[in-house]
Amino acid sequence: MENLKTYSLKYLKAGGIYGVLLILLAIIVIQEPSFLSLRNLSNILTQSSVRIIIALGVAGLIITQGTDLSAGRQVGLAAVLSASLLQATDNANKVFPQLGEIPIVAVILMVCLVGALIGLVNGIIVAYMKVTPFIATLGSMIIVYGINSLYFDSIGASPIAGFDERFSTFAQGFIRIGDFRLSYITFYAIAAMIIVWIMWNKTVFGKNIYAIGGNPDAAKVSGVNVPITLLKIYAISGVFYAFGGMLEAGRIGSATNNVGFMYELDAIAACVVGGVSFAGGVGTVMGVVTGVLIFTVINYGMTYIGVSPYWQYIIKGGIIIFAVALDSMKHGNKK
Repeated sequence: MENLKTYSLKYLKAGGIYGVLLILLAIIVIQEPSFLSLRNLSNILTQSSVRIIIALGVAGLIITQGTDLSAGRQVGLAAVLSASLLQATDNANKVFPQLGEIPIVAVILMVCLVGALIGLVNGIIVAYMKVTPFIATLGSMIIVYGINSLYFDSIGASPIAGFDERFSTFAQGFIRIGDFRLSYITFYAIAAMIIVWIMWNKTVFGKNIYAIGGNPDAAKVSGVNVPITLLKIYAISGVFYAFGGMLEAGRIGSATNNVGFMYELDAIAACVVGGVSFAGGVGTVMGVVTGVLIFTVINYGMTYIGVSPYWQYIIKGGIIIFAVALDSMKHGNKK
């Protein structure tokens, strides 16, 4: 009996969250068998791709025992900035009518630089001022939203749309494989996955990230420059949020200061579901991708069968609590 209890607890810790999500998926498919279609699969992959890029940024921080509540608002700032600079020249409602065509690469570099600077500020507050990541990024979340709202109000306070065709193609383009459409955004997400996998697994920087997450004091004694490493990972995360925000604006075809709302919670939840531990030092790229895909399928599926958004919040909140509880059970005695 004791062995049965032990094994049951072991399997609950290892796969309990996946069991719950599989049950939800089964309910969705039973309600609407048409959910399992190539069109829906294409839409899920497209929606997942932006979330994967954002979640990869958050995941690096969670591995170091940190987090980032400002991620969603950084996504929104990047979306508004890029949207305001990449409107079509013949758009009657162009925010900056005096601007000609700006190269997409230039806008990418600009918004990524803004994201990196915000990340650096977060990193300085966490690494040098010794403010806990939760509080530091909570404060920056509010500040970034304020800055974005001031900018948005100054340029008209109405949705920014009518993008340059180059930007629309960049974010909404796709290739067709038979009846299946694979979006360009999916390829950008794959590129981000490869970059992060190499960074985490094949560089000294990546080893230092895991070392800090496992035991910051031991990492410091081993010669790891903990503050500088944290600065780098926060700055890199800001770059990922910014690029994700730019893609999100292009994907949905418009931008307001509310783009990115709650994205950070979805990203954090997906990371935990994918096995990235808040205890630090644990996490993989494929785990993050799996978590994002699972959450996107559940989100898309609940909307597809007409579940009320309010019930969706309740279900997602419950999943987050359950996932974190299982993570604590698995890694609570780690240190």
